[in-house]
Amino acid sequence: MKYPCIVYRRNSVKTKFANDFPYVAEVRYQVTVIDPDPDSLIPGKIAALPKCSFDRHYTVDNLNHDVYNLYF
Repeated sequence: MKYPCIVYRRNSVKTKFANDFPYVAEVRYQVTVIDPDPDSLIPGKIAALPKCSFDRHYTVDNLNHDVYNLYF
């Protein structure tokens, strides 16, 4: 991988039911921004997306990981 980068994966699906049948399914994605720069502007841009919430931050091998949950 070349840094900075964004890694995402489908994490879950939130389903709403009516009369025992699904009528809305919101897919949740886990979006991870990986950047060697601890003051990167990329996490702020991801955080500004609709239905996005910050989950956690961690550092591994001098790379900063900012994890978000995004419903789409």
